[in-house]
Amino acid sequence: MVADIVTTWVAGWALSRRTPPPVKEPWGFYIEVAGNPDEVGRHVLPEAEESLVRSAAASVSVPRTWMKMPAEPEEIESWLPRGWVWEENGHLMAVDLMATAPVAPAGYTASVETVGAVTSVRVLDAAGEQAAQGQMASLGDAVVVDRMVTAEAHRRRGLGNFVMRTLADRALETGAVLGVLGATDAGRALYETLGWKKHATLAECVYRP
Repeated sequence: MVADIVTTWVAGWALSRRTPPPVKEPWGFYIEVAGNPDEVGRHVLPEAEESLVRSAAASVSVPRTWMKMPAEPEEIESWLPRGWVWEENGHLMAVDLMATAPVAPAGYTASVETVGAVTSVRVLDAAGEQAAQGQMASLGDAVVVDRMVTAEAHRRRGLGNFVMRTLADRALETGAVLGVLGATDAGRALYETLGWKKHATLAECVYRP
């Protein structure tokens, strides 16, 4: 179950970010990341087995290469060679999608745009400035939610909730039934109020020799 969710997340993340498609590796997947000064690429492992983690780590020679997998960091820390640094961990989450017909909070307007397999929601304030946004990549019966952001001046006004529910309604219209995402600690709190469930910790480390 978790491995399947990770595989969906990898494919959707790459589609959402418009990177080259994930490359299959013996331990999982590799995604090339362009235009990010903090990340040149990432290995994502659907399963955190010792042999797979060691093989993935041994394949890396380029600094700022990341590795992510469903595991608690303390379980796998001893498997990594010198040069790997732990970062903030994420949360792999999923939900069975439900329609809720959301309405934008008072004082805000929303737009929905679909380009290819990626649908974006933007929320503007009364002055026409962007207050919140989010997007999702469609993968048949699943969608991967990505790039959820609410401007600091507009937080705690229900905008994130509105964007998430708007994306869910649009996903259902396209035939999707499952939502998947990788959340930060702050994001997890919002998503859980909307029925999303955590399936695994996403251990995240980066090669900085």
